[in-house]
Amino acid sequence: MHVLLAASAFNSLTQRVHAELRDHGHSVAVELALPGVSLPDAVRRHQPDLILAPMLKTAVPREVWSAHTCLIVHPGPVGDRGPSSLDWAIQENATRWGVTVLQADEEMDAGDVWACVACPVPPVGKSDLYRGEVADAALAAVLLAVDRFASGTYTPQRQPDSAGRTRPYLRQESRRIDWEADSTERVLRVLRAADSRPGVLDELLGGEWFLHGGHPEDRLRGHPGELLATRAGAICRATADGAVWIPELRARRAPGEPTPVKLPATMALGDRLPPLREHPVPLHLDARRRTWSDIVYREDGPVGFLSFSFPGGAMSTAHCRRLLDAYSVACSRPTSVLVLGGGRDFFSNGVHLGVIEAAADPAEESWANVNAMDDLVEAVLTTTDKLIVAAVGANAAAGGAMLALAADEVWCRSGVVLNPHYRLMGLYGSEYWTYTLPRRVGTGVAERLTTDALPLSADAAARLGLADRTIAAGPQAFAAEAFRLAAQLAATSAARSRIAGKKAQRDRDEEATPLAAYREAELARMRQTFFDPDAPYHALRRAFVRKEPAAGTPPHLARAVPGRHTAPLPSREREVTGLAAHDGAPGAATC
Repeated sequence: MHVLLAASAFNSLTQRVHAELRDHGHSVAVELALPGVSLPDAVRRHQPDLILAPMLKTAVPREVWSAHTCLIVHPGPVGDRGPSSLDWAIQENATRWGVTVLQADEEMDAGDVWACVACPVPPVGKSDLYRGEVADAALAAVLLAVDRFASGTYTPQRQPDSAGRTRPYLRQESRRIDWEADSTERVLRVLRAADSRPGVLDELLGGEWFLHGGHPEDRLRGHPGELLATRAGAICRATADGAVWIPELRARRAPGEPTPVKLPATMALGDRLPPLREHPVPLHLDARRRTWSDIVYREDGPVGFLSFSFPGGAMSTAHCRRLLDAYSVACSRPTSVLVLGGGRDFFSNGVHLGVIEAAADPAEESWANVNAMDDLVEAVLTTTDKLIVAAVGANAAAGGAMLALAADEVWCRSGVVLNPHYRLMGLYGSEYWTYTLPRRVGTGVAERLTTDALPLSADAAARLGLADRTIAAGPQAFAAEAFRLAAQLAATSAARSRIAGKKAQRDRDEEATPLAAYREAELARMRQTFFDPDAPYHALRRAFVRKEPAAGTPPHLARAVPGRHTAPLPSREREVTGLAAHDGAPGAATC
């Protein structure tokens, strides 16, 4: 079928639906529902068999839904209605939730049900949940609904009149934190329900800020509302019965001013921040601790596991340098397999565009950031005494995707979306991609991936050779499963043989073309862009971090992309590990 995706933005869920529908053989195009753009006109141009709205903030016009079947993906169970579904679920401490695919009708979220899938709600931020358990449930529901529509025989089910409950938009008045009275658990729920947008509006150090992200602290204590310490750019603030870590802040927008950039908390506060002690934790963080750290190392026999998780997957110059230091420590350990990543949320999206935008000289900060990324990738590429596995448990893009490709093996969770390209930010790219990408997929496919600039599912990545293994695990179970598989790998004679041959292979590659030559050529293109004030990169970066609305649907998305009818891959090309449905694997409970 030809499916038109109508969406308010080409966000993570829309990207995943786009990629997986193509994997299932459907032709897919996208139209963004933007102010001043006629959706009925777009529908007439595309003549779709089905319209699907993975993320739509506005109502579908009657002219569209009365003439075409239009399916809406609502991030809530049957009967839940309203624009703040996940926000309410997290703030009210729901432990189970769901996703419903329903038909567009006169009343929003009240149409007939084509599919619904339940999912767990772990104690994580809204954006993490949305890209994890909710996205898994959404894809299961979407694929079921599309199959039912394609059959031509399925009759969607009416929602019971008694089941409907419309919840209002969750406004800042309902998100307010009373630092004197609120418990740590209540503060965490409020912060997590507002992550990553809109944030929780609060007063701090004489200014108004949106707080983004929230993590518990088990040892530091102080007067409620007091700032206690800093750690890796985050601030620790006392609650009525404990404390929380807040990684990012965004200043409240002043009338007539552009939208402020979300930044590491200490950077956002700048000179307002009083003298506070930096309170680091050991890299080998005790698993029993209930505190926050964005980089953690653990070890079990021959396997090391270096996990990292940066807000939004953005890696600033400081993030890269700290991760490189941690990587050096991990490489000094007597292990044979080192796993990188494995976290629930983003693996990496490359350089930190927000920090760059806020810098006194964005060109210089862009240059410093990309060089720090290159230093990290080079360290991975030149490690020859152990096998490196990139455990991509969540989405990766641009330089972050290339960081994964520097490893000897790439293992992706089955729900991952990869964007191995830089073009949409007006960049040529670095991170040694001109070495790592062609060696995996060939020069022709590498050129297509970087110019088409379309998202790839984990399965598509495996078919192309970008991934060596897909792991059918829920977000909560992925890290443990990757660790288990790494232990199996470390125990094999093949692993020992591969390690023995790594240095020889690296020497052969170096003799053919030195790594420094790839880096020099890439950075020459990047430097030219960074220091050209008229280069599109600067406007594109500004629009991205300041959430400026798009002028229209980008041509590469509006163009119909044919689907791929796929057959199972041979085991040597793709290894799949499945876990039980208790981890929240999609399809465990459907309607």
